[in-house]
Amino acid sequence: MGAEKKSGGCCGWILVIIVAGVLAAAIAVAIKIKHDKSKGGAAPVPGPPGAVDSKYADALKIAVQFFDVQKSGKLVDDKIPWRGDSALNDGSEAKLDLSKGMFDAGDHMKFGFPMAYTATVLSWAILEYGDQMDVVKQLEPSRDALKWITDYLVNAHPKDNVLYIQVGDPVLDHKCWDRPESMSEKRPLTQVNTSTPGTEVAAETAAAMAAASLVFKTTDSTYSNTLLDHAKKLFSFADKYRGSYSENIPEVATYYNSTGYGDELLWAAGWLYHATGDDTYLSYVTGNNGKAFAKWGSPTWFSWDDKLPGTQVLLSRISFFNAKGISDSANSGLKMYRETAEAIMCGLIPDSPTATSSRTHSGLIWVSDWNSLQHPVASAFLAALYSDYMLSSRTATISCSGKSYQPADLRKFAKSQADYVLGNNPMKLSYLVGYGDKYPQFVHHRGASIPADADTRCKDGFKWLESKEPNPNVAIGALVGGPFLNESFIDSRNNSMQTEPSTYNSAVLVGLLSSLVTTSSVVQSFI
Repeated sequence: MGAEKKSGGCCGWILVIIVAGVLAAAIAVAIKIKHDKSKGGAAPVPGPPGAVDSKYADALKIAVQFFDVQKSGKLVDDKIPWRGDSALNDGSEAKLDLSKGMFDAGDHMKFGFPMAYTATVLSWAILEYGDQMDVVKQLEPSRDALKWITDYLVNAHPKDNVLYIQVGDPVLDHKCWDRPESMSEKRPLTQVNTSTPGTEVAAETAAAMAAASLVFKTTDSTYSNTLLDHAKKLFSFADKYRGSYSENIPEVATYYNSTGYGDELLWAAGWLYHATGDDTYLSYVTGNNGKAFAKWGSPTWFSWDDKLPGTQVLLSRISFFNAKGISDSANSGLKMYRETAEAIMCGLIPDSPTATSSRTHSGLIWVSDWNSLQHPVASAFLAALYSDYMLSSRTATISCSGKSYQPADLRKFAKSQADYVLGNNPMKLSYLVGYGDKYPQFVHHRGASIPADADTRCKDGFKWLESKEPNPNVAIGALVGGPFLNESFIDSRNNSMQTEPSTYNSAVLVGLLSSLVTTSSVVQSFI
């Protein structure tokens, strides 16, 4: 019995030692995790969409509706009570149906360059954040808006080397203030072709088609293949017949002047690589064309004119998720894109050693008087993407001149810009029309400013432009131009600099809000 007691005591001590060891190991692991976090250890990979943030979900539901406000053509299931059919004869002089597409801003022009950019960015948002959109029932409305544009772009490309890039004459158009449903001014067509090339607009349209082909790949493979075929032909046209549309068609420079076409060529090739997996396009962006056009190491601002920041983030995606099997030379080029993308991110984080000084006192990225919200919203969208690439690839930190930052720092920046737009600003004003209790009432938008039952023609509608009464119709989802550097905002219909919305602003806003609706890992490949 004594032996049995001794044996039991020994087992007891062994059990105590084992438990103590387990506790010590657990403590050590906990300390290590805490230490790793303090050093920027990789955060867990997000799972399926989590809890919904109602603020961003509500804002997204509103923002998506602006695409319905801007639709041209024969409207199907019209959701905007004051809108109706318009521009049904667009394209008829060339025996084309260009009735679809979207009006650019507060006027009735169809500018192909920013419209294609709208489609590219909206496609990107759907590809990255479609699951978040779906959680709040905005995926189908977003796809519908995208297809309304791509249907137009397909028809605008009737031959391999011909692309119609504009419907309407801006000089004639801006002499009128009327509803799109009753406009009567002439709407001539403008095209680029082999004798009058327009590389940037052809390449941007190729990017839009390639990106959209991925969106529709699983839901409509025939349409997806059609889009991809157009994308390949447009890219070949853009690359073979190089020339700036702003130089070859000088009148377009008044409204959407291009500062160069190299960024669009890289942007389009990047999207074609994602859509096809063809290494030819990867070699294009990482080889001599990358060296000529990428401006590696020199961060710029993402916009309808400058696609380089978007290209750098898009191509960084490859090094995050799909670097295996890529040649050393291509990986070397991708490294340059990723380093430049990280330099952009470092410039956006407010307390980074290399943080940009281009901000308002309240922290809004601020680059231009005209349409000032374009750059902060687009920058925030890229920051959200990069943050999610880091999380999904378990990349712990980026280094900004020796100081480390985590994905959470980029997401915090993205939220700060979104929150500013939604009302957390000195004006206590939501710059998203229809969101919150206080938003612009005098939006520079013809259709919104004229009563739906008014019988107006070209000239007599100007009384509504000059009216002191708020717009009778709400341009729901419009993101207006935004504040001045001193963060003031003048809500006046004649103040187009600050109160005019645009479809391309809406595209980046939809992308940003979709990224913030909930957390989710991003897909590792679009194909």
